[in-house]
Amino acid sequence: MAVLEIRNVTKHYGRIHAVDGIDLALEEGELLALLGASGSGKTTLMRMVAGLEQPSSGDILIDGQSVVGIPPRHRNVAMVFQSHALYPQMTVRENIVFPLKSRRVPRETWEERINWAVSMLRIDHLLDRRTTRLSGGESQRVALARALVRDPELFLFDEPLSALDAQVRNVARAELRDLQRRTGITTLYVTHDQLEALGLGDRVVVMKDGRIRQVGTPEELYARPADLFVASFIGNPPMNLIERGETIVGVRAEHLVPKDRADFTDAGIDLGLHVGQLEFLGSEWLAYGVEEDGDGGRIVVRLPPDVGEAVKLGDRYEFVAERRHVKHFDKQSERLIE
Repeated sequence: MAVLEIRNVTKHYGRIHAVDGIDLALEEGELLALLGASGSGKTTLMRMVAGLEQPSSGDILIDGQSVVGIPPRHRNVAMVFQSHALYPQMTVRENIVFPLKSRRVPRETWEERINWAVSMLRIDHLLDRRTTRLSGGESQRVALARALVRDPELFLFDEPLSALDAQVRNVARAELRDLQRRTGITTLYVTHDQLEALGLGDRVVVMKDGRIRQVGTPEELYARPADLFVASFIGNPPMNLIERGETIVGVRAEHLVPKDRADFTDAGIDLGLHVGQLEFLGSEWLAYGVEEDGDGGRIVVRLPPDVGEAVKLGDRYEFVAERRHVKHFDKQSERLIE
């Protein structure tokens, strides 16, 4: 399987630096998620790996061989897009066979490859159906099967689940992770959805303005964000950020507990909040408040049902967080203070 290396890659469109000096290495069999908002450079980077764009500078290597200047059809890379781009005039079988025909794969190997892909994705019963009669989830599986039969060295996914509704997307995310683990194909996955990135990625790359802000496991990004941008970008709700002199203090909503219920004595922060909004989410409550004597910023606390039910709008409550869960950021550099 492929090992992908991206060495100091840039992509400029005139004065616009879409990608600005990216260094990355994907281990064999790894799923690496590129996470960022629109305009962060993640899709441009993926398109350069696919050969659909050429870098302004830098190098891209697959299995140690530079692929810069090599056209997409000569890279053994399979792409799955947000739009599944299935041919409506063809059946599911014909769609899956198409890349084998275009790459002139020997016909005697077609059936074996098709059977392997459709059985893995459990779409055997769809082979003779027109793609216009498929649901969103079925179309996504057919697009995956079409990519799989190529036996690619590298999978590239460009927001393949974003067109699906929420319920189907959750199921498809789990299936996609299972598929990648079973095949062991090195995968670069582009998304703006942090749930997808954290749920799928062995590691996650957070990008902004064409640059990498942090690379790490989902747990590392959530527990130890490298800077204020990552702290405010990762997590739902995002990390609470509170000014304290020359530093910004960060604490997650679930780490704040009512002071009278705290089972620790080493508190890293103590907040007096006036609760102005409550949200009941079934398994939890979210309480929103403004810190007294603070900077007026809104703070959110995640509470278990029995605690949330007792909280009243407009009342003042004291919340604390254990010191080990409290992070400090430099106000000038915005970097985490180790």
